[in-house]
Amino acid sequence: MSRAFQVTFDAHDPRALSMFWRDVLGYVHPGPPGVELPEGADPLAAWEEFLARVGVPEEQRNTRSALEDPDGEGPRLFFQQVPEDKVAKNRVHLDVRAAPGLEGAERMAALEAECERLVALGATRVRRFDPAPPLELGTITMTDPEGNEFCLD
Repeated sequence: MSRAFQVTFDAHDPRALSMFWRDVLGYVHPGPPGVELPEGADPLAAWEEFLARVGVPEEQRNTRSALEDPDGEGPRLFFQQVPEDKVAKNRVHLDVRAAPGLEGAERMAALEAECERLVALGATRVRRFDPAPPLELGTITMTDPEGNEFCLD
């Protein structure tokens, strides 16, 4: 039997980091429990109102955030506030599938275009790995705004 799982990010600013990954992956912020969000409503504003209503002090309202795949296929992402800085390379990272099925120059052009989009969102480009058949199709290594490594694949 398989198990559902979520990916958890330690973060200084959970809200901002979740907004970055929302825009990278096309995920959505879920609404607060028991709150029916009207079409087009801002789920982050709904969370702010919900947390105020249930008495969460303002300084504690950005200690967590979450994202969900709107299609219900990908894992939930959870962001939790931690005080310490990132100090080493990730042992696990996300591969963002930006060029599935593409090869060679077409693949690398698609990865470069996505890299430009993500840099505009706050990512940092680290290194490009050109195709080296038969095993390496080509990737671009990047970091998110808090320094977590990920690959464009």
